This record gives sequence, structure tokens and C-alpha cells, in this order.
Amino acid sequence: MFIIKPGIPLARILAIDYGLKRTGLAVTDPLKIIASGLTTVESKGLIPFLKDYFSKEQVELIIIGDPKNWDNTDTHATPLVEKIMIELKKNFPAIPIQKVDERFTSKMASRAMIEMGLKKKKRQDKALVDQIAATIMLQEHLQMHPS
Repeated sequence: MFIIKPGIPLARILAIDYGLKRTGLAVTDPLKIIASGLTTVESKGLIPFLKDYFSKEQVELIIIGDPKNWDNTDTHATPLVEKIMIELKKNFPAIPIQKVDERFTSKMASRAMIEMGLKKKKRQDKALVDQIAATIMLQEHLQMHPS
């Protein structure tokens, strides 16, 4: 049973699967029980999108995928994530940012799409893959850090 105290705003957690062209986004419900895909945006439009989103929704934590190779070395995308983290901290200094391992998320997203019965054409939609990958990262975070 959940007890919600009146007057205490409930904040969400936002997950970012950042890429050169596209960024997948997922959020929790206000009680931080369920992770759901939010959308996929062009990476160059991420900060304006988040400014608008944060003006409507309270977010207490941002998690962002940390791209690493199997041997834990940086990938070609690691500098991109480091750069956007600086932008996020500059634009949203009150919201903590946490990196999470994203090594398996794209593969898991593709497998989930197959299991959902999506047609091949839909499974090739990279924007949907990015959004599902962000959702998987967020769901794993929730399982590791229950409220």
C-alpha cells in the first residue's frame, strides 16, 4: 500500500539513450514504479525538448547510458555522452545526473520488439529501438534502486 502525503510533489526519473543523431527518452510514473518510453528526439534538439518537458513535469533524477565496449573501454559515442552531460548540468543544475551501463540495451530492445510481435519494418525503426533501450535502462535502474 502506498501512502501519498498531500502537498508533496511526486517527481519522475528520466532516462536518456543518447546518440549522434537520435536520443531515446523514457520516464517513470510519479510513484517510480513503471518505466515507459517517452519519445525519441533529434539529438541536437534534446536540450530545448527537456526544457519544455521539465516546465511541465517534475524530474528528480536523470540517468544516461554510458557507452562502453565489452572490455569496458570507451566507444566512439563516449565523448558525445560526456559532452551532453556537461550541457545537461549547465542547463539543469538542480537535477542530478547518473551514468548507467547501456551495453546490452539495444540488443535487449531488438529482442523485446521481436517478442512483442512487431513486423520487421517496425523493428528496423531506429527511433523506436532507442526509445525502448532507454526504457530498459530505466526499468533496470528501478529494479536496482526500489523506492
